[in-house]
Amino acid sequence: MAATRLIALHINKGKSVAQCLRDRTDYAQNPEKTEKGELVTAYECDPMTADQEFLLAKRQYEHITGRRHKRDVIAYQIRQSFKPGEVTPEEANAIGQELAKRFTKGNHAFIVATHTDRAHIHNHIVFNSTSLDCTRKFRDFHLSWMVLSKLSDMICLEHKLSVITPKPYRERTKYKYPERPSIRDQIRDDIDAAMRQKPQSFQELVGLLEQAGYEYQEGKHPAIRGKNQKKFIRFKSLGEGYTHEDLRRVFTGEREHQPRKPGRRTEQPVQKMNLLIDIQQKMEAGKGTGYVRWAKVFNLKQMSKALLFLQENGIESLDQLNGRTTAIVQQTEGLKDSIRADEARLAEIAVLRGHILNYVKTREIYQGYKASGFSKVYFESHRQDLTLHKAAKEAFNERNLKKLPCIRDLNAEYAQLLERKKKNYAEYRQQKAQMQDWLMAQKIVSVMLDDKEQEQTEIHRQEERKAPEHS
Repeated sequence: MAATRLIALHINKGKSVAQCLRDRTDYAQNPEKTEKGELVTAYECDPMTADQEFLLAKRQYEHITGRRHKRDVIAYQIRQSFKPGEVTPEEANAIGQELAKRFTKGNHAFIVATHTDRAHIHNHIVFNSTSLDCTRKFRDFHLSWMVLSKLSDMICLEHKLSVITPKPYRERTKYKYPERPSIRDQIRDDIDAAMRQKPQSFQELVGLLEQAGYEYQEGKHPAIRGKNQKKFIRFKSLGEGYTHEDLRRVFTGEREHQPRKPGRRTEQPVQKMNLLIDIQQKMEAGKGTGYVRWAKVFNLKQMSKALLFLQENGIESLDQLNGRTTAIVQQTEGLKDSIRADEARLAEIAVLRGHILNYVKTREIYQGYKASGFSKVYFESHRQDLTLHKAAKEAFNERNLKKLPCIRDLNAEYAQLLERKKKNYAEYRQQKAQMQDWLMAQKIVSVMLDDKEQEQTEIHRQEERKAPEHS
């Protein structure tokens, strides 16, 4: 089990970039905390000169790009803490190296220092904000802390370690400062209090408000002002149920006054997940480096959304994800089939009901036609009615109806089916949206696993190529 945190390192007041880098790397590599430096490793740099190499890369970046930022991030630090007694210092350092390399995609130099001075073993990972080719910098994207945490969890699972099961993101509570009611909120509350005293007219309501310390202003737009208010506030700006016209309608009996319910902040809509972009395919299609950088950030955001979705729904394995997705798809398809069956039956009832009505209306005319010996003259004079009667009989024969159903029973069945269809359709729309989320999360996870498998295959190939050289 590992807890992670991503920290952006800036220039401290009164110090240079070189001094700040040296302070951070020296603290991380403290011999008293790292078993005399034995638990310090590095990637694409020397631990002893890491600060100088970071600084050199930044100067080369300025020389190549010509960019210089005042409040620049000089480096990033990852703190990774492990559960006491779960890992050895060597294992913790190896996990830290893997985390840093995968999080930075191997594009940034870093050092990993494992501290053992506390009850819990923890890593201090410091990586350069400037890339190895000195052409770009690491961008702390939105929800990067969550991506880092999930990546750390995946690595821990790969090493057969436990992971933290945090509280779902939407259920986390932050301290909220008590909301101060606005002036209009206070006026509405005072109007509600005055209305509870049962005034018989608008003028009596105004009198009660004046007793409460308000000043009333008559005119084209009636307004009101409290003791500590500088300006009059028009009734029409108080919202529905509190305008001058609405309040007068209450006293004329045209409407009923409903006290305002405590306001609630509207929740932000949940951002939908999108499919990951095939960056290699876009590059082959002619997309430039700017698009590639944007696509990488976009993909990371979609991955973080998918991981957050799985975490909120308690999904801990691929089998569990596939099982839940399959179940939701089956439920959605079942509702869809039920709706289609009800629609087909509703259409059938409507057609059958029409044929029965036509049959009943034209039955006497058909009897007359039959009594006339099926006269052509009689048929021509009643062609439309006889055609409807014939069509109705053919419809009954197609359905093998020996006895015509009662119109009342058909109407009752139609109403019952229509009500069930409406209910199922409302549930289907909600279920369909959930199904799309689950399918999208499944696709994103599948792409992530494919990328991981390709990465491991490439590493295996490189190791095989190096093997003959060593032999």
